[in-house]
Amino acid sequence: MPNDPTRVEIIASRERRRRYSADYKLRLVEETMQPGMTVSAVARLHGVSPSLLFQWRRRMAEGGKAAIQADGEVVAAGRLRELEGRIRDLERLLGRKTMEVEILREALSAAPGKKARLAVAVAATGRFPVKVVAETLGVARSNLVEQVRRGAKPRGRYRRQGDDELLAAIRQLTDARPTYGYRRITALLNRARRASGAEPLNHKRVYRLMLRGQLLLQRHGTQRPIRAHEGKVIAPASNLRWSSDGLEIPCWNGEVVRLAFAIDTHDREVMAWIATTGGVSGEMIRDLMLACVERRFAALRAPYPVQWLADNGSAYAAHDTRDFAVALNLIACFTPVRSPESNGVSEAFVKTLKRDYARINPRPDAAAVLQQLPGWIEDYNESHPHKGLRMRSPREFIRAQSQPAPCPV
Repeated sequence: MPNDPTRVEIIASRERRRRYSADYKLRLVEETMQPGMTVSAVARLHGVSPSLLFQWRRRMAEGGKAAIQADGEVVAAGRLRELEGRIRDLERLLGRKTMEVEILREALSAAPGKKARLAVAVAATGRFPVKVVAETLGVARSNLVEQVRRGAKPRGRYRRQGDDELLAAIRQLTDARPTYGYRRITALLNRARRASGAEPLNHKRVYRLMLRGQLLLQRHGTQRPIRAHEGKVIAPASNLRWSSDGLEIPCWNGEVVRLAFAIDTHDREVMAWIATTGGVSGEMIRDLMLACVERRFAALRAPYPVQWLADNGSAYAAHDTRDFAVALNLIACFTPVRSPESNGVSEAFVKTLKRDYARINPRPDAAAVLQQLPGWIEDYNESHPHKGLRMRSPREFIRAQSQPAPCPV
């Protein structure tokens, strides 16, 4: 027997929790129901706790064999269906509230106003905790607490000393160059200020003043077709790849001026160009090649191979043009069909010349355009800021490259 005083039980290790099968539990409960047997006597007989055996007997009386096997409380079927219905209602309510939160966040991200003002208005009501409002609307809690504490007061337009004089200088530049945005205007202003020894301007200040004076350019909403271009047209140094292309400039009287040019894909300088009222021939392109070699190397042949990138026009793809390129130590390269992005440097210059020069200057006839073209090209090389050149002009970038680097010590 388990409680025999003559029996000694040695426990060698920590005893794990005992697991009883459902049949074992039923057999012990049935023994307690026999005449003359009690719960304590059956528990001592089988070496189990009387309270545990009493719990098995109570669950047997309430739920039968299923309650004993589950070792837990048994809920009535009606109560179970009621609880399941409440769970479904809560799940639907949670899903609806989650959707409302997502809609609110999307509306806030698309709203033109500032979220900080909306967060202050909501937190000032006192209905919601400030932390929850800050996390929901995506604003800083410390700033929200400070604004709620002192009250959100509308701030007037920021003004700084010297803004009026600077705005007058900006207006003069935009009158002369109406297609320039705030970054190129900033580059022109800083170029003049560096020459006079003044501190450069921040482009954000120029943007603020141009916004106040309604001098900003209108945003364009055109969408370009998506096409993958894994190649890189821009060369890592000058005189490694030259790009060439052509364009047409229509005149008001119906005449057309056709221009062919060659540009370095690193420093963006237009090295040579030709213009005509007729068609661009292969002989003109060959003269353009020779002019580029003479300008960059002061020789009749390049000292090392230089890539000549162009489209598939007949003037560029002619056998005489390709043979002449070999004689000048130029490697003729051609862009894929219907891929203007492969000649992106030339295409960018075409857009710049038409937007910043041709469209804002008078073009009564071809003679007037031919007379203005040298000034346009010279202004582009000397003054036009480039984002890829850190807002410097091509000639300014070339001069900066030729200067020795300052000593760091």
